Amino acid sequence: MSHDHDDRPRLTAAQAAAALNPPPGRNGGDLVVESLQGLGATTVFGLPGQHALGMFDALRRSSLSYVGLRVENNAGFAADAYGRITGEVAPLLLSTGPGALTSLAALQEAAAASAPVLAVSSQIPTAGLGGGRHGYLHELRDQQSSVRDIVKSVHTVRSASQIPSAIAAAWESALTAPHGPVWVEIPQDVLLAETTLPVVSAMDATPRELHPRPELTIAAAHLLSNAERPVIIAGGGVVRSDASGKLLALAEKTDTPVVTTFGGKGAFPWEHPLSLRSWLEDRHTTDFLEDADVLLVVGSGLGELSSNYHTFRPRGRVIQIEADAGKLESNHPALGIHSDAREALADLLEAVEPREDAGAAERVRTVLEKVRVRIEAQDLTLEQQVLAAVREALPDTAPSFWDMTILAYWAWSAFDARRPNTMHSAQGAGGLGYGFPAAIGAAAADPTKPVLAVSGDGGAMYSIAELATARQYDLPLTWLIVDDGGYGILREYMTGAFGEATATELSRPDFVALAESFGVPAVRTTPESLAADLGKALAAPGPSVVVLPALLRMFEPTHL
Repeated sequence: MSHDHDDRPRLTAAQAAAALNPPPGRNGGDLVVESLQGLGATTVFGLPGQHALGMFDALRRSSLSYVGLRVENNAGFAADAYGRITGEVAPLLLSTGPGALTSLAALQEAAAASAPVLAVSSQIPTAGLGGGRHGYLHELRDQQSSVRDIVKSVHTVRSASQIPSAIAAAWESALTAPHGPVWVEIPQDVLLAETTLPVVSAMDATPRELHPRPELTIAAAHLLSNAERPVIIAGGGVVRSDASGKLLALAEKTDTPVVTTFGGKGAFPWEHPLSLRSWLEDRHTTDFLEDADVLLVVGSGLGELSSNYHTFRPRGRVIQIEADAGKLESNHPALGIHSDAREALADLLEAVEPREDAGAAERVRTVLEKVRVRIEAQDLTLEQQVLAAVREALPDTAPSFWDMTILAYWAWSAFDARRPNTMHSAQGAGGLGYGFPAAIGAAAADPTKPVLAVSGDGGAMYSIAELATARQYDLPLTWLIVDDGGYGILREYMTGAFGEATATELSRPDFVALAESFGVPAVRTTPESLAADLGKALAAPGPSVVVLPALLRMFEPTHL
């Protein structure tokens, strides 16, 4: 039996010579950066540490751009944002033990938001692996076990020849729907040891596509075509899979109202006649969704925030399109379709019959009017004024990154993102400190656009050190800090639950003077001058800070 080997790569004499005689002075770290370059990476984030120095030394022999942050968790948030904005893998270089562990909250957010972050961490020397207590610096009994519950996959290297394959496998895992963070760890001695392996050339780590099963598409199309009161809930999966166009076409073909989740902001045009916007923490919206006879949920697990704190009880048939199999029917019985949102919407758009519903837009207007009346009855003019000022100042194409702060909670429901993939927050895992370091990652991804970060004074202190990073790389980002003297939302929660707040009041710096000490221009503003001051800051090159002293309040919840 003969085999045809004509499809094998044929090396030129020069290529063969290069493979047999690689340049001297390379180590395991070079194999890491060569692998990343071969897979298409252009930018890496991180923070050096003693065990990881082999990787960082290799950076100077590569064409990779390095963005170094001051805290590993912030570096993780920056990589998360880079992954969200570009849809590409964001490499994150970390050191062993404390460095690795400090990144975990950021990796949890990347997992919740399906951001493709590839963390490459060093490890103690190979001789110390296996759980013994050798007393190495940074030693953990089992570093992997600290990350295994958070990331999609873990890839361990024990020798230099394993590095390219481990990084390629991790890369493919990060980009397979649903996207997410992955972990590679490499012992210090492997990173430092000189290698005579050939330079890593272009590698293929193409993720497999996740298509819907055809019989499920047919069933879903039949339900949607024959529905009397269909509604679509569009989640973050629509944004991540770049499926906003398909969603719009499907909604218009079937005259179906659309509400976006907080992670799905921008997935559907805000001012469209079929747009219910994103008032999910509102009983009028919840009632409307419960009244649907067919509810199509795309790219959302209908978790706590998307279900008005699990008070949502659908009465009609639910169709759920979700790339994360673990989220299928995790909260509500459904026709579960395990698929990437874009692939499923494309198939559904072809299979569904056109339907006309002359009353759909009027029903949407009625719900939005009820929401408006409810909010207006609560004397929240200041909050709406501040949010409107941010919208006025922010260019439509400029991305914004919101920390866990009262203005962000308003924005989840009431802010018009205007474009898909421009508004991001830490609402997946809900940790503090996301906004500013995430904005650094977005600015590194595209330095031609201004980027906005929004934080409260409490969250700002988590990432204040990154003012130095923004200045060092001269990134075009503006940080709006709403200073209310404490953890404002926790103050509200505790006062509501216990009658008074404990541990929520904070001493804080003069943020304007502090920013200026980093060489970052800053201004103190008022609600009245916010739009002008923010617009001016966003239009200026380099980093800037705008501080708004204001005590904002949340609108009343409807789920209690």
